[in-house]
Amino acid sequence: MQGLALAVLLLMGLFVVAGPSGLIAWSENQRMLEQRRVKLVELMAERDRLKNRVNLLAPNKVDPDLAGELLRGNLNVARPDEMVMLLPEGR
Repeated sequence: MQGLALAVLLLMGLFVVAGPSGLIAWSENQRMLEQRRVKLVELMAERDRLKNRVNLLAPNKVDPDLAGELLRGNLNVARPDEMVMLLPEGR
């Protein structure tokens, strides 16, 4: 009977150290949490950038510079005397 109790205690100790929510998995979960926090900050910055562009394109007050940029970029519209300079996306 004591051997069975010892085996159960050892098994429980093994789960504490190496189980799905044990000490070994704890560090992995902390690393994943930090990665997701970084990704969340990146996504929030992207959301704010897109929200700003949407506000600049509101039907009642369209920003003329952004409208011209979108027309030239999406429709390839330019006058013969204009020079088009392509900038990297992350500006």
